[in-house]
Amino acid sequence: MDAFKIYLGRIISKVAKGWDDWLRLKENHRGRQFIRPEVCRTYNFGEHGSSLGQFFKQYLEPIKLNDVQVDWKSMDLSYLLEDNYVKHFGDLVKKAKPIHGADAVLKAFNIDGDVRIQYRDQLDFENIARQFGIFEEWKDGVPRAAYKGIVVFRYQTSRRVFLVGHDSLQQLGIEDT
Repeated sequence: MDAFKIYLGRIISKVAKGWDDWLRLKENHRGRQFIRPEVCRTYNFGEHGSSLGQFFKQYLEPIKLNDVQVDWKSMDLSYLLEDNYVKHFGDLVKKAKPIHGADAVLKAFNIDGDVRIQYRDQLDFENIARQFGIFEEWKDGVPRAAYKGIVVFRYQTSRRVFLVGHDSLQQLGIEDT
């Protein structure tokens, strides 16, 4: 029992300082993925936390809680099962219009419907993210909120923007178009 308490104490001390960062380390996620909810179900109520308010004003303060009542028990959530989700998510990404070039924000704004933008590496991702004003943060080869290297966000309307990693389409079984 004492060995277990020691082990648990070590884990808690590592995780307590930033569990989301801890989960993105390769040694911890070991290739496993998390899906990101479409509507944020958490709320940051103060700017002084583990990041010392570093990103609060720009990224966290604008987050609003969902104010629409949803009867989750009546919803069919089977699309969230792994095999179904890969297909569902892959279909969304495949249908999104690919856009290229330095003026991605302007192109995304002028296209009706979802768009996808491919990034080559971390530096390219950070450059594109900065243009859209989204979080550029990257940990151990993984952009924050990425699923199979794809970061999804909504830009100014209901359109989705998919920032797609160099091998993300392949991971989803999509032929590059």
